[in-house]
Amino acid sequence: MRPFKLASKEFKDQNTIIEIKSDFKPVFIGEGYCTVIAGPCAVESWEGYLETAKFLKNIGVHMLRGGLFKPRTSPYSFRGLGKEGLDIMVEAKKQTGLPLVTEIMDIRDLDILYDMIDVLQVGSRNMQNFALLDELGKVDKPVLLKRGLSATIEEWLLAAEYILNGGNGKVILCERGIRTFEHYTRNTLDMGAVALVKNLSHLPVIVDPSHATGKWELVTPVAKAAIAAGADGIMVEVHQDPEKALSDGKQSLDLNSFANLMEKVKKLSSLENKKII
Repeated sequence: MRPFKLASKEFKDQNTIIEIKSDFKPVFIGEGYCTVIAGPCAVESWEGYLETAKFLKNIGVHMLRGGLFKPRTSPYSFRGLGKEGLDIMVEAKKQTGLPLVTEIMDIRDLDILYDMIDVLQVGSRNMQNFALLDELGKVDKPVLLKRGLSATIEEWLLAAEYILNGGNGKVILCERGIRTFEHYTRNTLDMGAVALVKNLSHLPVIVDPSHATGKWELVTPVAKAAIAAGADGIMVEVHQDPEKALSDGKQSLDLNSFANLMEKVKKLSSLENKKII
């Protein structure tokens, strides 16, 4: 068998579909669905996040994202609101009924996030944080695992293997671009990896076009390409005023631009026989 035994189609030939329970309606991620996760890079304020959350719910987004603990390159950059941001996200869930996705960076944060957050995200910088992966393998909670900055496909799937081996079969893979010599985009999106991993693994695969490109004007065409390549969904950064965003404003769509993207995604999903509503 392949090194990533539990993630491989040799172990399970039926594609995994993960259900995320919701007060509004259940959300499914996997083959046959196009799941859209959206929200700002970081939760910044009550008013801004709630405004964005209500807008996203009204145009058909399935889950809300938002960073609470931000792994920033510089220690002087905005690193998230932490517990206060969690309170804001919980209120957004009450008002919209949409499930929540946020990044977990430290095992110690599991206690405060577990009961409130519906999907725990492992960012690219923590893809090989094996102590964290081991702990997430013990929980009954979906885990969204981003590909590391310089990770091979096998390394990415072996990281997923840590979680699966712990007993948690609810793993969602996220291609978000890898670091190459190219400097015109933030990262280089490995679109071929989407089709390849769908062939190698039964796990659902989504794409993050925001981190992949680093430029808001490239997000829509790359998101469309991801769906055409077979991705089971997309995760997009959206901000009510990107120019004033405290984190990743240059790659965030404003509300109108994202609404236009959603219309295109719905049409593409229909062509690819994927459910989006």
